[in-house]
Amino acid sequence: MTLLIVIYGLIIGSFLNVLIYRIPRGESIAWPGSHCPACGHPLSWYDNIPLFSYMVLRGKCRYCGTGISAVYPLVEASNALLYLIMYGRFGFGADFIFYSLISSVLLAAAIIDLKEMIIPDSLVLSILVLALMHKAANYFLYGISPQLIGSISGMLIAGGLFAAIALISRGGMGGGDITLIGALGFVLGLKYVLLNIFLSFISGAIISVFLLAAKIKKRKDPVPFGPFIVLGFYMTVLWGKDIINLYINLIL
Repeated sequence: MTLLIVIYGLIIGSFLNVLIYRIPRGESIAWPGSHCPACGHPLSWYDNIPLFSYMVLRGKCRYCGTGISAVYPLVEASNALLYLIMYGRFGFGADFIFYSLISSVLLAAAIIDLKEMIIPDSLVLSILVLALMHKAANYFLYGISPQLIGSISGMLIAGGLFAAIALISRGGMGGGDITLIGALGFVLGLKYVLLNIFLSFISGAIISVFLLAAKIKKRKDPVPFGPFIVLGFYMTVLWGKDIINLYINLIL
């Protein structure tokens, strides 16, 4: 099962690379088929095997010799690792499938935000659609209440909070950050999206200090917040209950 999950994660990771490259450019994700972005030559199936093709080709296009960005294998490997982590957290079932797919969408959103400083609405909408499908599946298969009130309140309060921050900071928070945290509020519900927000700001502060200290970024350089929201989501899904219980035990 573990090997199958890794293969599945690598295949989806390869598709994420298509999303990451094409969505910001307004290109179709279905047509044309995979091709070298430098020379435009169509890629054969054996040039598209996740990780393996990159290593065999030594990171270069078979047809023009142009270097292939290391982002491609990193995204594939990262997605496979995320799937393994979610499998360890949930076992195989509806929750594993849901959180794995959400993690993939968020990985694509984080990379696009890092490269382009935008979070595409299409990815945010995908999160909401997946969340609705997950709630419906849990209700019809397991009789679990969809808890829509908690989801809607999480979406409105989280999105409203970020909208207020954007207004107060005069652009310090982007529109994509607002819609993304709103969608995650629908996924997590109010209690856990607040933890997501807290962890996002903590991780953002720590990493930003490191970037400044290492002189990778200057004080006035823009730093996208989307990746920190995504990181906060991963931590919330994996350790959210433990973090909240630890906090309650400390204050009591």
